[in-house]
Amino acid sequence: MIRRPAPSLTDAKLLVVKIGSALIVDPAAAAPRSAWLDGMAADIAQLRARGVGVIVVSSGAIALARRQLGLMQPRLRLEEKQAAASVGQIRLAQAWSEALSAHGLVAAQLLLTMDDTEDRRRYLNARATLRTLLELGAIPVINENDSVATGEIRFGDNDRLAGRVAEMVEADQLVLLSDIDGLYTADPKRDPAARHLPIIDALTPEIEAMGGAPPPGFSSGGMRTKLVAARIATQAGCAMAVALGHIEHPLAALQDGARCTWFLPQPGGRSARKRWIAGSLAPLGRLHVDAGAASAIKRGSSLLPAGVVTIDGDFERGDAVEILAPDASSLARGLAGYSAQDARLIARHRTDEIEALLGWRGRDEIVHRDDLVLLTPDPAKAVPEAI
Repeated sequence: MIRRPAPSLTDAKLLVVKIGSALIVDPAAAAPRSAWLDGMAADIAQLRARGVGVIVVSSGAIALARRQLGLMQPRLRLEEKQAAASVGQIRLAQAWSEALSAHGLVAAQLLLTMDDTEDRRRYLNARATLRTLLELGAIPVINENDSVATGEIRFGDNDRLAGRVAEMVEADQLVLLSDIDGLYTADPKRDPAARHLPIIDALTPEIEAMGGAPPPGFSSGGMRTKLVAARIATQAGCAMAVALGHIEHPLAALQDGARCTWFLPQPGGRSARKRWIAGSLAPLGRLHVDAGAASAIKRGSSLLPAGVVTIDGDFERGDAVEILAPDASSLARGLAGYSAQDARLIARHRTDEIEALLGWRGRDEIVHRDDLVLLTPDPAKAVPEAI
């Protein structure tokens, strides 16, 4: 197998950078890390001087407001998070505006919820706003709109939000700045034999198993959510890096060859509509299919009612659904051609029986191939390079 080379930040044309709360906020002072932010702003200014478009996905609003509001317990109720986000977002936006303006850059704030990326119309509106800001030379700074998002419609972490943003704007590179310099075969803090993986060709079940559990404390992500972001980004043709963020000028260091893990973009471009389907984070239903249907989907065919074994969830026609293989692994994402109620009536039946079962003649497919995106990676690309 010919291994593809690792990308380089010097080749970026449109870059999305995700920054976590632990990098932005000094917990002892409950204030922004001004010196670190200045170095990050200098890195962004250098990229902009080369003509690179930069979008920042920044956590930190809740962490900035915890002490101010007396919310120092490890776990907050949803309404407490919403209140903290309302207060902290003002401080976070001010910190970014001051840091970027010191380098001649204009910061723009966008607050997004999962609904903004799952609803096609709002998705397109958000994309148009981001593209216009980039054309005007501004630096969009995005955070989840925690002050209004409920538990059921939250991203829950900015790793996944960053992946969705990278897919939305068709970025060619996404960088997740972290407290670790990439993916390891095991937790290096617990296993001295853990090996660093500099290049991941494809996200296999073995790779995803390395994500482990989320960390304790104020963070909500961990490596597990970074792998979710990698799936979204790489399927949209975007390379993604997990790199160390605590150092000064982390983007400059990455550009100079600092150790990281690069997740390579998957070959074969997708239409913008299919990228949106593949990146859906909140499918409203699950369709369990048999082996024959799974094989047909892998060959590029539509999903017919006869191949659907069981259906979970409550969805309407046009909603995003997840298609599960016989072993319950995620096989594909698609847009349902029928509501859940109608789909249950026609499941495991031939297409020529649909009219008799429903009382009206619908489409032949439960999910048409034009509305379906295969998620299963190519096993031939499953072996990561380890050092």
